[in-house]
Amino acid sequence: MPKSLKNNLIPILLVLATLVFVMAAFSAPNRSRTDEPTINTLVADIKANNVKRVSVSSGGESVRVERRDITGAQQRIYTIGKADQTELTTLLHNYGLTDADLASFEYLIEAPSAWMQILPILAYLALPIGLVLVFMLLMRRAQSGTDQAFSFGRSRARRMSQETPVVTFSDVAGCDEAKQELVEVVDFLKAPEKFIQLGARIPKGVLLVGPPGSGKTLLAKAVAGEAGVPFFSLSGSEFVELFVGVGASRVRDLFDQAKKAAPCIVFIDEIDAVGRQRGAGLGGGNDEREQTLNQMLVEMDGFNTDTNVIIIAATNRPDILDPALLRPGRFDRRVTVDAPDVIGREAILKVHTRGKPISGDIDLKVIAKQTPGFTGADIENLVNEAAILAARAGRKEITQAELQEAIEKVAMGPARRSRLMSARDKEIVAYHEAGHAIAMVMIPEAEESVQKVTIVPRGMASGITWYTPNSEDTVANSGRKKLEGRIATMMAGRAAEEIALDDITAGASGDMEHATSIARAMVRQYGMSDILGMVSFGDRQELVFLGREIQEGRSYSEKVAEVIDSEVSRIINQAYGRAKELLLRNRAKLDAVARALLERETLDGSEFLKVMEA
Repeated sequence: MPKSLKNNLIPILLVLATLVFVMAAFSAPNRSRTDEPTINTLVADIKANNVKRVSVSSGGESVRVERRDITGAQQRIYTIGKADQTELTTLLHNYGLTDADLASFEYLIEAPSAWMQILPILAYLALPIGLVLVFMLLMRRAQSGTDQAFSFGRSRARRMSQETPVVTFSDVAGCDEAKQELVEVVDFLKAPEKFIQLGARIPKGVLLVGPPGSGKTLLAKAVAGEAGVPFFSLSGSEFVELFVGVGASRVRDLFDQAKKAAPCIVFIDEIDAVGRQRGAGLGGGNDEREQTLNQMLVEMDGFNTDTNVIIIAATNRPDILDPALLRPGRFDRRVTVDAPDVIGREAILKVHTRGKPISGDIDLKVIAKQTPGFTGADIENLVNEAAILAARAGRKEITQAELQEAIEKVAMGPARRSRLMSARDKEIVAYHEAGHAIAMVMIPEAEESVQKVTIVPRGMASGITWYTPNSEDTVANSGRKKLEGRIATMMAGRAAEEIALDDITAGASGDMEHATSIARAMVRQYGMSDILGMVSFGDRQELVFLGREIQEGRSYSEKVAEVIDSEVSRIINQAYGRAKELLLRNRAKLDAVARALLERETLDGSEFLKVMEA
């Protein structure tokens, strides 16, 4: 049953009952008598001496006939048309009945019923009385907050039960530091005296910052499962409505509920929907969102230090939040929940494969190495896709092959084996991917290992060379030689096309775009140009109310811009020349790998190395 219908079931039934009563009351005096006994039936019963009693109403509105129980069957009572006693006697004489016939039964004069006199009056009053009762019921429900039409200003926070926690800290992996920060919050709520005796105060707010899918909401759910205190959960967008003042009212109501349930935790997901910087964009300082933010700042200001209410918020855009929201006393802790490293990904894989039928030969370390950049949500999706692939193949266990296939499906989409490719197109793709793979093996500073080479199309790509970085260095630790080596491996596909086919295609456009972005960052941001030196060029400009970068400022002259463009071109051309020279020296290996791809379509890492060594 829909929730809206269930909430309004009593008023609906009350209105229907009132209508039925009114219709029955007004239709009773006017009901059709076509199927009722006539005067002929009464005359025949009197002649047969079957009539026991005839009751005539005092006003002559009805004649009620009661038959004798001659055959042992149930007595029959019926009513005929209107007539008083005199009219009925005259009528029966006209039908040939004598006084002796009329003396064979009893006449009875019925007094009028008081209920029958009141019934028409009640029928007229039933409808307005019913409508008044329905209106009073709706108003009472509105005052109790159960009717959405009258509760704009009430908070929509969902209070989670702690009796049967669904998620705990054992279900969270890959973000040990962030988990430890929240474990301390839970400990503070469970045993505050341990911290208070050292002069520590409970943090007012914890801001979880990280990319989408990194586990911010999962961490908040784990806090709900571990804390053993009331837990309120809602999204930042649920504060803001069309009507001005509604969001501020909901903030007040949320904190009122939280203070009554203290100690407790309030989780606000996507807080950037309501916490964006004030005064940026349109609407001035009097729009609904800014009023909501102002009220939240007041509620979190910490006037009452005895209130044990902790606010946990999550966002992937901390740069657009209002500075007043981030100051100590409101959000005291800022916890970064980043994409997991290889150890974290392996731990996440163990969590998501727990309870699933997996084959004993599965090596989760290998899968973790092949998924750099995957977040917790990506890994969960990967395991789910592997289970679907195993079920589709009719297997009872998830094997390493399904996990490998799931990585490619999650990253690039399903294989498009139905796509028709000419022999010439397959040859172009085979040499292109062979060039990438050979360069990855023979340029050691790129620190990349080939896992798989295929010319089977996936997504928008005609072929793919899957590789695993030998180390997961951050951008800050990426050296100049390493970046130049990776640019060379990206340009090797284009170089292979030119060497083997004496032509170039548009298939390398994605490689060139990625390589150019790395080279431009080397020159403008990393100070890796011998000519320009250690200077950062360009100021990124953002409009907060749009929430994204829209342009980069030119804080340098046209002459410097020409030098930047020249340096970027030099880095790309040098990398291309290096890749081309490498492939020319290993032309036999290039042809061998391309032929193997044309024959088998897919080579895994070990098969590729065997072809290279042959």
